[in-house]
Amino acid sequence: MPSQLEGAMDALITVFYNYSGNDGDKLKLNKGELKELLNSELTDFLTSQKDPMLVEKIMDDLDSNKDNEVDFNEFVVLVAALTVACNDFFQEQKKKTK
Repeated sequence: MPSQLEGAMDALITVFYNYSGNDGDKLKLNKGELKELLNSELTDFLTSQKDPMLVEKIMDDLDSNKDNEVDFNEFVVLVAALTVACNDFFQEQKKKTK
């Protein structure tokens, strides 16, 4: 039976490849695929944002090699950054309740 962390890693890989390659390169997300992934998998995050250009900004930030696609390594950077931001938020909330 996989550990919790192994399960999380498997889920991250599975989610990426469920959305990549529908419109081209099977190893990358284009802007449409990234938007679909974000809308489906990070719904609460996207709906809490007020910026209509958010997906484009995320794409620009992630696309380190500027090929207008996001590969798995670039995608992991997004997930890691969001995870760190969530951790920071929850740590601040804990401090306020003490």
